Amino acid sequence: MLPPELQPLQYRPYISPASSSSSLNPNPNPNPNPRSGVLKGLGFAHNGRVAIALIPCAAFLVDLGGTPVVAVLILGLMCSYILDSLNYKPGAFFGVWFSLIFAQIAFFLGFGFKSSSSVFHSTSLSILSSLLCSQTTFLIGVWSSLQFKWLQLQNPSTLLALERLLFASLPLVSSSIFTWATVSALGMSNSSYYLMSFNCIFYWLFSLPRPSSFNSSSPRYHGGQLPHHLFILGPLESCFHLLHLLFFPLLFHISSHYSILFSSSSSLADLFLLFFLPFLFLLYASTRNSLWWLTTNPTHLHSIRIVNGAIALLVVVVCLEVRVIFHSFGRYIHLPPPFSYILVTVTMLGGAAAVGAFALGIIADALSSLAFVTLAVVASAAGALVVGFPIWLLPLPAASGFYLARFFIKKSLPSYFAFVVLGSLMVMWFVMHNFWDLNIWLAGMSLKSFCKLIVAGVFLAVATPGLALFPPKLKFLTEAALISHAVLLCHIENRFFNYSSIYYYGLEDDVMYPSYMVILTTSLGLALVRRLTLDSRIGSKAVWILTCLYASKLAMLFITSKSVVWVSAVLLLAVSPPLLLYKDKSKTASKMKRWQGYMHAFVVALAVWFCREAIFESLQWWYGRPPPDGLLLGFCILLIGVACIPIVALHFSHVLIAKRCLVLVVATGFLFILLQPPIPFSWTYHSDLIRAAHQTGDDISIYGFMAARPTWPSWLLIVAILLTLAATTSLIPIKYIVELRTFYSIAIGIAVGVYISFEFFPQAVILQALIVLTMICTSVFVVFTHLPSASSTRGLPWVFALLVALFPVTYLLEGQVRIKSLIDGGDITEEERRLTTILAVEGLRTSLLGLYAAIFMLIALEVKFELTALVREKALERGVYKPSQSGQSSSANFPAKMRFLQQRRASMVPTFTIRRMAAEGSWMPAVGNVATVLCFAICLILNVNLTGGSNRAIFLLAPILLLLNQDSDFVAGFGDKQRYFPVVVVISSYLVLTALHSIWEEVWHGNAGWGLEIGGPDWFFSVKNVALLILTFPSHILFNQFVWSYAKQKDMAPLLTLPLNLPAIIITDVIKVKILGLLGVIYSLAQYLISRQQYISGLKYI
Repeated sequence: MLPPELQPLQYRPYISPASSSSSLNPNPNPNPNPRSGVLKGLGFAHNGRVAIALIPCAAFLVDLGGTPVVAVLILGLMCSYILDSLNYKPGAFFGVWFSLIFAQIAFFLGFGFKSSSSVFHSTSLSILSSLLCSQTTFLIGVWSSLQFKWLQLQNPSTLLALERLLFASLPLVSSSIFTWATVSALGMSNSSYYLMSFNCIFYWLFSLPRPSSFNSSSPRYHGGQLPHHLFILGPLESCFHLLHLLFFPLLFHISSHYSILFSSSSSLADLFLLFFLPFLFLLYASTRNSLWWLTTNPTHLHSIRIVNGAIALLVVVVCLEVRVIFHSFGRYIHLPPPFSYILVTVTMLGGAAAVGAFALGIIADALSSLAFVTLAVVASAAGALVVGFPIWLLPLPAASGFYLARFFIKKSLPSYFAFVVLGSLMVMWFVMHNFWDLNIWLAGMSLKSFCKLIVAGVFLAVATPGLALFPPKLKFLTEAALISHAVLLCHIENRFFNYSSIYYYGLEDDVMYPSYMVILTTSLGLALVRRLTLDSRIGSKAVWILTCLYASKLAMLFITSKSVVWVSAVLLLAVSPPLLLYKDKSKTASKMKRWQGYMHAFVVALAVWFCREAIFESLQWWYGRPPPDGLLLGFCILLIGVACIPIVALHFSHVLIAKRCLVLVVATGFLFILLQPPIPFSWTYHSDLIRAAHQTGDDISIYGFMAARPTWPSWLLIVAILLTLAATTSLIPIKYIVELRTFYSIAIGIAVGVYISFEFFPQAVILQALIVLTMICTSVFVVFTHLPSASSTRGLPWVFALLVALFPVTYLLEGQVRIKSLIDGGDITEEERRLTTILAVEGLRTSLLGLYAAIFMLIALEVKFELTALVREKALERGVYKPSQSGQSSSANFPAKMRFLQQRRASMVPTFTIRRMAAEGSWMPAVGNVATVLCFAICLILNVNLTGGSNRAIFLLAPILLLLNQDSDFVAGFGDKQRYFPVVVVISSYLVLTALHSIWEEVWHGNAGWGLEIGGPDWFFSVKNVALLILTFPSHILFNQFVWSYAKQKDMAPLLTLPLNLPAIIITDVIKVKILGLLGVIYSLAQYLISRQQYISGLKYI
């Protein structure tokens, strides 16, 4: 079909002849220069076809370039995205181009010229491939440039040139890259045909006349056609594309197969096919106005098609006989030469002539109809003789050809079904005559059974087009035929792909049914379903079933299971109804009734349970051993949750309880997968396959006996997390019931505490009790801080105090319990046992430190969140709830939305509000600060114990101090303005102290005393490094003062202190002093730039 913009007006009913000019030309004074402007508000309109050409090319080049190219692209495109989000469009534009340039450099450095030389074994080919990669990268940049609207507004002529360059270059570049990728996968033997195919595809996409996306002149239609100056490509580019289409595959074949060009008749036929096949395609493309630049006279074009098409068709038919028919199917030709050559030529040439005449619309009168019928009858009879039909059966193929030709001429359905019956009989005779008596087994079934399936499939495939022409009341026949054919195709491909040992066991390299055939039949089936849907030939239920059946075949490519096709079909049939059966988007309410939603969810769960064996096999293939029971159950639950997402998202998005339940189901699946709790035997082993896999002794023979540890505490963690999610989503109403809140917090604390105790601190009952008490205190504090009650503010400080007191008690008790147990056991005298005990105590104490650090971090975060909410609430009160001057309530002056929010807040917030906490909960800032300091101190201790005092750790730990709050008791004068001061001063102080400690360690020789003899090496080392350390102080002091006050200082002060850090960076022997010097340089530059920006902002404000 013609593009919409090139179709005549009678084929575009949405544009009337009277209004087409006015609707497309809003400006009464059009610009006389047709390429001097852009259409306001319109972007590049051909992104789809450009994406088809460029995205696979980009993926292929990125795969060749490897990790360096990916890293450069990610970094560069992230910078471009940030610049674009900051509304700095030119920066984003240049960021994209620089990303592509550096990615190309990384490609050359990674893939390399030498690598390409070794691949192609030719320097010239390596140079050409490098130029091709560079040109592809350039075209990607051109395509990216066309997406920037500001460039469209500022440089319209540039965009017109870039669009023309893109369309002129893509057919050449993309076909070459696609051929390169295909040859890399399939080999070089048929590379010329690959190139010819891709040339035809991209010629169709880019060389047919298309209107420009950036032309501002009004496209006035004359007889339904666009003026030539509105086309993207001009005559020169179109002519070059024609020459490329006709001659480039031929020249490529000559250059790559020059040694065997005339070695056989098949090689000579390749030369003619590589020229005349694109030539036939060009003649067909001329019906879509591809030769507009050559002539505009339709009579001339028609004569060119007829004469040249006849010659090309004759050559192609003769070459196909030589190259394909006699070369590959000679065993099925039952006539001796020269009769075989004559009849094969009559069959192919007559059939091709009939198809070409019908496609060009030549059959218009009685004489041409008679010639068409004669060609069909003669070609059918000759073809039957070629494949071995006896003379007395010749009326059967002749009648079949006659009825088919009569159907195309008269559109007679009885004629078509007569052809279907006769054609099926011919197929049955051919199959029985050639394959029925062979005693061969294919894919676990006899050849006779396979022949039956093939005949049934052919009958359904041939009968379906006739059934599709029935009235709409009988379209169920078409649906039944299509579904039957899809089921039959799934069964055949499943048998060939999964029931053969060469696939299931991978023992041989021979391939009976390749993977690309599965992809090809799936794509063709989905395309057929889409086309029949657009033509209203089938209903929504048939579309649903067919889509699921065709898509289920793709699972064979990833999972080696004999039942994977049917399992996937069942899952898709259960999951896809919300997407395919309920498409009435005009309704604002739910398109699915509540009972239908329950029914679909139940069907999804039932389908997942039915498919549990396939899930088990998939997990076993992935892990290499039978998966644990919890993992299998978790994947089933997760699959149920994910499958129910379309039901909730598309049909019950307004029902909060459905969303909350869905979140809980998905979370449950994830928790079962991660924690893998023990599952009772009866829950999972309702399957012989799963039972047999778990009862095998291979695991013991391979992995040996492994000591089992209790895994039941994982159930407690799952319960705790699910309770937390239920409370967060308001499934449990702890927000409104104080008693329920109390039981909830205690239950959460017990569950988490018991899990931590038995999972990480076994065999210590007293310590486990203290840990459980610690977790209960933490849970109660966090819950009642977030959802306070009337009496919680008086009790929470004591809860926090108990929590702080439990920290040293638990820490000291851990070591005492371990040592006491060893003393009682009498093993304290053994040296190795003592060392093991000390290491175990230190490890468990480190775990306790990590636990308490996480607890104090959680408390500090919760307090910070509540105090921030308090500040926001007070700001809202000052800004919104001001009393009016007239004495009336200020709510009368609220906007409607604000009044609704006020009512909603009043109905949802508990009786004890945040304002009352501000009055009675003044302890919160102090508690938050204590928790923050304790967390930071514990993290410093862990840094020393685990990493030996890493220099980099302070940069990760110092941001914890951002949780400090304004507190009149401990941190006076500290506000939001000074929130970064603790981070900066702690980093500087930590590095200074650790630097002094490093210097002290170098000059202290243990029992030998100090090594500070004046003039000695240690004395010189300490004096030099201490002096260099002192040189870094000015920059740090100035920056810390600036971070505290943000007061403007002299602009030159930071720059004057900057050189003092350079000796510390260059001369020092201590790495911490060097880090301080680098920080001093960064601090000085940052202070200068921030002060400068503040000064410029002040000038702008003035």
